[in-house]
Amino acid sequence: MQNETRVETGKPEKALWSKGVREHLVAYSFIAPNFIGFAVFTLLPMLFAFVLAFVKWDGANPMKFVGVDNFTRLIQDTTFHKAFWNTVVYTIGVVPFTMACALGLAILLNQKIFARNFLRTVFFFPYVASLVAVAAVWNFIFSPTLGPLNNILHAITGVPIEDLPRWAADKDWAMFTVVLFTVWKSMGYYMVIYLAGLQGINPELYEAAQLDGANAWRRFRNVTVPQLAPTTFFVLMILVINSFKVYDIFINLFAGADNQLNDSTRVMVYQIYNTAFRSLDYGYASAMAIVLFLLVLGITIVQFNGEKKYG
Repeated sequence: MQNETRVETGKPEKALWSKGVREHLVAYSFIAPNFIGFAVFTLLPMLFAFVLAFVKWDGANPMKFVGVDNFTRLIQDTTFHKAFWNTVVYTIGVVPFTMACALGLAILLNQKIFARNFLRTVFFFPYVASLVAVAAVWNFIFSPTLGPLNNILHAITGVPIEDLPRWAADKDWAMFTVVLFTVWKSMGYYMVIYLAGLQGINPELYEAAQLDGANAWRRFRNVTVPQLAPTTFFVLMILVINSFKVYDIFINLFAGADNQLNDSTRVMVYQIYNTAFRSLDYGYASAMAIVLFLLVLGITIVQFNGEKKYG
């Protein structure tokens, strides 16, 4: 009987997952924490808000389906109309002035001037400074009686302090004050964006224009403005979106003064907050939020189409 020698030539065991699958799992494991946070704190609340927009709910009693009654109510709600109009006025005031100041600063600080880097830091600092702190400082500066602004105006013009504007304490001047504050606080950020756009312009274009006899204004109009068109469009869209979503600036400058100012400083997000967390009308507040969402969505779609045009 011959001994038979068996030679095992079996193939190695197949891995549980292929190399490609393992690489995808590793990649998704890095993405998962951020996506889970987005899903829990943003995506699910958004979907829940869409559901709430069609119900009546105060957070304690059972939900009651009301169909489109919340949206119908919006059409007749003069308070919401006022909040929407205030938001539009705020946007019209903030957007062009912020763009003009940011562009002017960017052009100035793009030149070789003394302490250029220091000045860039100074103008950018308000954007990163604590909103609560700078709002408190502005409320002091614009105080009708004790603020230095009215005292300086009184000393220069001789007009009695009681006849000078009351700024944030006056319904006729409150919106002007908050627009001025917003422009001052945010123009440094958009200045940086414009600086990046200016530094991306080919200097040979300016040299060619100068050789053709173009003065500074013509170089700005025929070279700078067209070359900055994509940057300007981006800044415009971001400013408009942020203006429609504004809340923190108003709540810090006018906390507790909304009723005293006859709703002259009530904007859409502030109205949504009051309806949801003070009136406890979550369904109606969600309907307002949906309207705001559709407005911002429309602006975003315009932005995407504009990027294709200028890209």
